[in-house]
Amino acid sequence: MADEKKPLLIKRYASRRLYNTETSDYVTLEDIAGFIRDGREVQIVDLKTGDDLTRQYLLQIIAEHESRGESVLPINVLTDLVRSYTTQATSVVPQFLQASFDMLREGQEKMMESMGGGMKMPGLEAMQQQQEAFLKAMTGGVGWPAGTTGAEAGDAPKEDAGEDLDAIKKQLSELQEKLSKLK
Repeated sequence: MADEKKPLLIKRYASRRLYNTETSDYVTLEDIAGFIRDGREVQIVDLKTGDDLTRQYLLQIIAEHESRGESVLPINVLTDLVRSYTTQATSVVPQFLQASFDMLREGQEKMMESMGGGMKMPGLEAMQQQQEAFLKAMTGGVGWPAGTTGAEAGDAPKEDAGEDLDAIKKQLSELQEKLSKLK
């Protein structure tokens, strides 16, 4: 199995064909875009000169996607990028873009972690319990066991509606505390 930390080496031949050194076959720009979407780092080098061509090919991939109408970069961002090449901002722009994309990636990873494990989200169980208790209170103490509907449970009446209401209030205040900490 290939080392996931090591970039996938793609060699460009004089014929401009791109050669995947791991699988020993030729690849297209779309294949390279797929490797990147799958989380692989790639490095594209000219076989003859050894020049690193990665930036050139990544820009070509972006340009092809943009030309097909898969626009990710708004016109004003493209305009600002062009301006940054002609101003002193060129020293700041790369760090700003890198930091912005790092924050975006971290946010996406945190979101995926919170949704992992069967779409469980923090506080989801507490919200479900609150909904059940609310239904019990609204139906005059008739409740349903967790994970069922009223028809499945036979709509059996339950006692202790007052205790359920107290439990709801407690859970609601706990959720409000958690939300205020997130802000």
